[in-house]
Parts: sequence; structure tokens; C-alpha cells
Amino acid sequence: MKTLHVVGFKNSGKTTLILRWVQLLKANGYKVAVLKHHGHGGTPEMPDLSTDTMRFFAKGANTTIVAGGGILQLHMSIEPDFIGLKEIAKMDHPDILLIEGYKRETGKKVLLLRDETDWEELKNLTDIELVVRNMDNDQLDNWLMEWVEKEF
Repeated sequence: MKTLHVVGFKNSGKTTLILRWVQLLKANGYKVAVLKHHGHGGTPEMPDLSTDTMRFFAKGANTTIVAGGGILQLHMSIEPDFIGLKEIAKMDHPDILLIEGYKRETGKKVLLLRDETDWEELKNLTDIELVVRNMDNDQLDNWLMEWVEKEF
């Protein structure tokens, strides 16, 4: 499994780029997983509290898992460390793991900049493969496909 972080500050285009790349990679036959850091504070949005799974969770279950129709939904009352999260993402045996955020973790990175101030704050990150200031979708897509093919 090859991994690539897409990092930058809020509203730099990380989610938009990952959505585009997931679609591109899938269209080219790759199996893709995405790991996202919820950097907005608090807990991520949870499913409807009336579902059995969330009722179990609300009553104190530390972990709830529901599976059916080819989908698995997992809720845990802990936040695994980065390595643990990557292990969970690997369960479906993806070819590529795109990681939104986790900029301080080890791994190859695409750095999205909103302005020069962002560069000053992020230029010391490790493993930067590409720095993007103004996105040209075709160029970014070509870069990704070259990176993927080089990596495999």
C-alpha cells in the first residue's frame, strides 16, 4: 500500500483534491482508502442516535460494529494513534491510502498553500513531494498518476 498525505491549512483545498483523486484512481483501477484528520475540534458527526449501533454506543459500549451489504461501520470510544489508524485503513487491502492531514506524521506529502504565510509555517515539514499554490487540475492529476506509477 502506497501512502500520500495531502496537507495544508483550513480551506486550502485538501478535501476537494482528495475527492478528485479518489475518483481518478478508481477510474484507473486502483483500490483507494482515505484517512482524514478531523481538525475542526470536537467529535466527528455521528450517525442518527436512533440506530441500534448508536444506541449501544450511547449506553456505554466501548466499540460498536455493524456490517451488512458490503459495508462495515465502526465506532470506538478511543482515538487510535496514527499507526493504529493506518492499520485499520489497511484492512480492505487498498493499493493507495490518501491521508488528509496528519502533517507532522512521517510520510510523503503534497502541500497545499493558500498564500506565502502558509509556506513560511509549513516549509519545514518532512517528505514534501509537491508544493501547490494554484491548482491546475490536469497538472495535478498527471502528477499523481506519474507518482503512483513510479511508486508501483
